[in-house]
Amino acid sequence: MKLFAAIDLLGGRVVRLHQGDYDRVTTYSTDPLAVIEGFVEAGARHLHIVDLDGARDGAATQAPTLAKLLRRAGDALEVQVGGGIRTEAQALAYRDAGARRVIVGTRAVEDPEFVAKLAGAVDVVVAVDAREGRVATHGWRHTSEVRAVDLAARVALAGARAVLYTDIARDGTGEGPNLDTTLALARAVPSLEVLASGGVGRLGHLDAIAQLPEIAGVVVGRALYDGRVSLGEALRRAGRATTLGR
Repeated sequence: MKLFAAIDLLGGRVVRLHQGDYDRVTTYSTDPLAVIEGFVEAGARHLHIVDLDGARDGAATQAPTLAKLLRRAGDALEVQVGGGIRTEAQALAYRDAGARRVIVGTRAVEDPEFVAKLAGAVDVVVAVDAREGRVATHGWRHTSEVRAVDLAARVALAGARAVLYTDIARDGTGEGPNLDTTLALARAVPSLEVLASGGVGRLGHLDAIAQLPEIAGVVVGRALYDGRVSLGEALRRAGRATTLGR
């Protein structure tokens, strides 16, 4: 089971939002590189970085900062990066800076062919961010009429490598991911690697995911910063799940 330690950047700061609300932000660090180095020292192998300004503004607002972080972290970690990726040029720039995967959200909803264009050059992860089953876009500020499962099926055909499923109502709450809907989506698109996200608040949540072989991995953010989950112990449990055939 892959475990992605998460860094959300807002104005160059490492933050977390509550249920995607930009008015409910907690700042954890002003030095994202130091946070990444701490993850590496703890044994992390996968990193999830999101430009929250970009997700909100519709452009890769913090691209220079992310490129710098990718150049420093790309050799040590498998990094997936997203937030405001609306053009092929930006996706390839992140790839060239060291990202193993790029995350596409809003553009995948608005222009499914965009995923197909990218998939030939870089591994694409599609962010399927859902509010009551419908996909939210533009930094989660708008809710579309597209059903999460329909978007996943569509991008699977377009060549996406994985989907990152987030139930917005759970994000930042510590209540645990919505495993029922995540599992249903994974079973609907067995060709895709499905990652769970949103709400991990304790090690037991990771243990629950480890019991579901259809779910390939999990993104953990706030719980690491709040100290409710030790990254070292989380990685040990994720590694044990992998050893057991997950």
